[in-house]
Amino acid sequence: MLRCGGGTPILPQETLSVKAPGDATVPLWQAKAVPSFSRDASFHELATRAFDVLVIGGGMTGTGIAVDAAARGLSVALVERDDFASGTSSKSSKMVHGGLRYLQQKEFGLVYENLHERQRLLRNAPHLVSPLPFLIPLFGKDGMVSKTVARAYKSALWLYDLTGGWRIGKRHRNIDRREVVEHFPNLDVSGLVAGFVYYDARGDDARVALTLARTAADHGAVVANYAKATSFLHDAAGRVTGALITPCAPGDSRAPIEVSARVVVNAAGVWADEVAWLEEGVSEQTISPAKGVHISVPADRLPCDIAAVIPVPKDKRSIFVVPWYESPYTFLGTTDTSYDGPLDDPRCEAEDVDYLLDAINALTSAKLTRADVTGVWAGLRPLIKPATGKKVSARTADLSRRHKVETSAEGVVLVTGGKWTTYRKMAEDAVDEVGRQLPGTAKCPTRSLPLHGSPGKRDVSVPGVADTLATHLANRYGTDAPAVAALITADIALANPIAETLPYIGAEVIWAVRNEMAMTLEDVLSRRTRAHLQNARATAAAAEYVADLMAAELGWDVALRDAQVDHLVGLIASEAASAGLPGFD
Repeated sequence: MLRCGGGTPILPQETLSVKAPGDATVPLWQAKAVPSFSRDASFHELATRAFDVLVIGGGMTGTGIAVDAAARGLSVALVERDDFASGTSSKSSKMVHGGLRYLQQKEFGLVYENLHERQRLLRNAPHLVSPLPFLIPLFGKDGMVSKTVARAYKSALWLYDLTGGWRIGKRHRNIDRREVVEHFPNLDVSGLVAGFVYYDARGDDARVALTLARTAADHGAVVANYAKATSFLHDAAGRVTGALITPCAPGDSRAPIEVSARVVVNAAGVWADEVAWLEEGVSEQTISPAKGVHISVPADRLPCDIAAVIPVPKDKRSIFVVPWYESPYTFLGTTDTSYDGPLDDPRCEAEDVDYLLDAINALTSAKLTRADVTGVWAGLRPLIKPATGKKVSARTADLSRRHKVETSAEGVVLVTGGKWTTYRKMAEDAVDEVGRQLPGTAKCPTRSLPLHGSPGKRDVSVPGVADTLATHLANRYGTDAPAVAALITADIALANPIAETLPYIGAEVIWAVRNEMAMTLEDVLSRRTRAHLQNARATAAAAEYVADLMAAELGWDVALRDAQVDHLVGLIASEAASAGLPGFD
């Protein structure tokens, strides 16, 4: 069997161990096991219990609501028709930020809320969300930048700091031309004058959503992916009292089950209208989807050691250039365009790629082409549709990112709009609304609630593995990292990377199946790891090996294993064709 990325395992040969009470050292395989996160157990619970709250939607919003409700002591069920974060919540710009451009729209309250929630994520999930400096280069003529432009940026950055940006521990600062080039060597120096650096944060969106699902389970919620709500249950008065849930994972032949709940929450994001239409007499469209596209390129073709905000020539927008953590890739994004295609399959089109490449090539010497693109992803923002008759800008970038919570005539709580930085506040507002139907509901406790795996202010120690691997695991799994590393004791080959140029190892595949409800090859390679987004070609090459690991864990037969490989490889080829990328045949 070919093991992609094979070679010398990236760990020393000493026995993996942890410190027990009294500083005694014990092998990790004897250490206390991490609680399981089992889909089979969840379906048993869904079929045999009644709940206070049923949440439909396993993206950032739905998982956040499940955490909030469970932490308040309510009995909670959460169902997701596909995989956790398989929609918008795994396809963002990976930034936890206030949004400088919202200041231009005079959305001061939104920026304040965003920055407040950013700090809570930095505190509650320090293993997943970390500070990130952003560079704003200033261009001009004859060594001079427009005073109007410089003053506008300066004012916006001071306002950003005053609104809450300072909470990260650093304020913005001016930097000279030399320092700008040190951070971003490929910038066109002919018009470069100076720059600013300000601070925000970033996080792996898919892992944050998954961690929220696990946090909800830690607090007693029953959570299941590949569980589709196909119809609502009603009482004699017509009020919704639950839903019919159909298991839909590959190879899952279980019959649909009725899940009873005192309150149902629709947190399905861009699919919220489709879920709402399960209610009797509801057909109004409330969501106005906007498509955002990103692309990955090799870091040596576009090196930058911090994120950068690059203005798009002849447009009123900017794009971000962001290094992909420890991977040798940089990503660019995002677009912001109105979308009326299939919600299940938004695609990065050739013109989207050209827009991003043209924008970066106009102000750098990179001369990137489609051949440089190694990965693409497209997501849909679930923006609230403007009220009929209200005059609004035709640009989706100008639509508000605020969220809205309301209750239907049948008692279903609907959450729409918002952005992933403010998922916790959206959840708090949603469960407060639930509480109006469930008197006695406790107050929200999530402002300072650590998420699953959070080490608090402590460093995560992963003994027995090389420093690079230890850092990688600690930044993705937090206090679970030693248990992930412990899998290597059973098979040292699991320390090898699963794909060339990517940092993910075989042990992460096994962990994803056993402890993170990964059910498909795409779950592992697109969301439990981000291989697919960073280097799609390498991911396609790794599909056979990863499928073999998963087949042994999930009991796939040859036909199902091959179908999984064919689906992923076909998806990668189809995405590349839509984006006009060569070399994916």
